[in-house]
Amino acid sequence: MAAPLRIQSDWAQALRKDEGEAWLSCHPPGKPTLYGSLTCQGIGLDGIPEVIASEGFVVNEINKALIQFLSLPTSLLISAMYLLGQTKSIHISCPKENASSKFLAPYTTFSRIHAKSITCLDISSGGGLGVSSSTDGSMKIWQASNGELRRVLEGHVFDVNCCRFFPSGLVVLSGGMDAQLKIWSAEDASCVVTFKGHKGGILDTAIVERGKNVVSGSRDGTARLWDCGRSACLGVIADCGCSINGVAVGAADNSINLGSPEQTPSEREVGTESKMLLLAREDKKLQCVGLQSRQPVFLFIGSDAFNCCTFLSGFLLLAGTQDGNIYQLDVRNPRAPVQVIHRSGAPVLSLLSFRDGFIASQGDGSSFIVQQDLDYVIELTGADCDPVYKVATWEKQIYTCCRDGLVRRYQLSDL
Repeated sequence: MAAPLRIQSDWAQALRKDEGEAWLSCHPPGKPTLYGSLTCQGIGLDGIPEVIASEGFVVNEINKALIQFLSLPTSLLISAMYLLGQTKSIHISCPKENASSKFLAPYTTFSRIHAKSITCLDISSGGGLGVSSSTDGSMKIWQASNGELRRVLEGHVFDVNCCRFFPSGLVVLSGGMDAQLKIWSAEDASCVVTFKGHKGGILDTAIVERGKNVVSGSRDGTARLWDCGRSACLGVIADCGCSINGVAVGAADNSINLGSPEQTPSEREVGTESKMLLLAREDKKLQCVGLQSRQPVFLFIGSDAFNCCTFLSGFLLLAGTQDGNIYQLDVRNPRAPVQVIHRSGAPVLSLLSFRDGFIASQGDGSSFIVQQDLDYVIELTGADCDPVYKVATWEKQIYTCCRDGLVRRYQLSDL
């Protein structure tokens, strides 16, 4: 991947005024960092701002919505953004390093959902609701369009590490440091099921198909399969001897041998056949097992602790490490990575399959979209060096949560 470009986190505001400036940088691997700036040289008679880049950088395109916004007074900016529902982006390149990025500013920011760092979030299948958890000990459901609070989900002891909607969008699954897994009604905030069995905090979860079964990964080193209908553990899928930081369930390609179960699977297992379970482990190992068979598929050793993982297809997957590597592996030949993406040494905190590519977030505040049909990276800006812990999407909207306590929403309608 080309050298990553960086931009001042509040560049859209900085370039809104005449002679406003925003800094730029390019970080080629093994070479000195290149520094530059963008300058707004004023607004023309046609309302289009003149934004120029310093030596070594080129402004390729300014999004039309940005042109409209830059010519507005501050007092009208927020309401205009809300009504227009369009993106603000600027496309910059560094020809010397063959690097190119489109920077996307948040469409809107929600600051009143939580008082402290937001560690996890998800958006319902219909796009109407969001759920998030925070280091302030709370888990909340809110309106995805405006961040307005709808429900407070109370019942976990200590921090809630992970939360996600079931496919129905009406039910939430959460896991906490209290080693409990809980299912909640998004309609009345009641806790309808509590699973107990883990001996350490639950760090991640996955839902199998429509949600009759779910999977959890814990600090106690185990990944467990649960029956939601009977609130029972159907089995320990893997016992790793170290923290399982991330889990993902994916449908396996027909060419992949998942093995056969040693015992007849419970009739309470629904949709586990032909599924793979991916485990991002603290001991630098990425493990894949057959969900129903419990048989090993592969074990890959990376450069550092694995924090997160996701499936791109029936045989392609991604996993991110604490030292900033994103490994793309082919399950059919996992010994050699398809590619290793390294943009900075900051921990890779979340990975999400998106269209024909993926979205990643890191501990240095960067979030970015990589797509096969684009020769540039789309950078989601706004976080100023604060870790972006999680990314969620609904149609053309992307939501991120950050240590600064903000949920940022981005609109991709013009990209």
